[in-house]
Amino acid sequence: MNGTAKRKDLMVVNMGPHHPSMHGVLRLIVTLDSEDVIDCEPLLGYLHRGMEKIVENRTIIQYLPYVTRWDYLATMFTEAITVNRPEQLGNIQVPQRASYIRVIMLELSRIASHLLWLGPAIAKPISSTITVVEALLWPLLVLP
Repeated sequence: MNGTAKRKDLMVVNMGPHHPSMHGVLRLIVTLDSEDVIDCEPLLGYLHRGMEKIVENRTIIQYLPYVTRWDYLATMFTEAITVNRPEQLGNIQVPQRASYIRVIMLELSRIASHLLWLGPAIAKPISSTITVVEALLWPLLVLP
């Protein structure tokens, strides 16, 4: 952006970290000359929210809501990772039924994540079909 500062008709646009056209947490500072992109500066790191400091004063149950925000597409994976290690360290035996439910939930979460990735990657008529399939899977992921 050093060479472009002399022009008066440039517009600087912030895209993100919550722009509707972007998935994830990337921020772009875009410099435009009419419809031409002159410069684009990506800013990464918006997912990190000081989790290490937060966890210092929380129990594992209090910390789980923060963990689900690490990966908004596959929240079950981050939760599983977070609870598996303390269970191993504390030598806590998880019931076999709970283990089966975890595997099923992880697989449903993986499928939903892949479908959500696939939706924007293909044409609009097909993506609306994928969204319908994902809507059918979502009630299975939410436990009453």
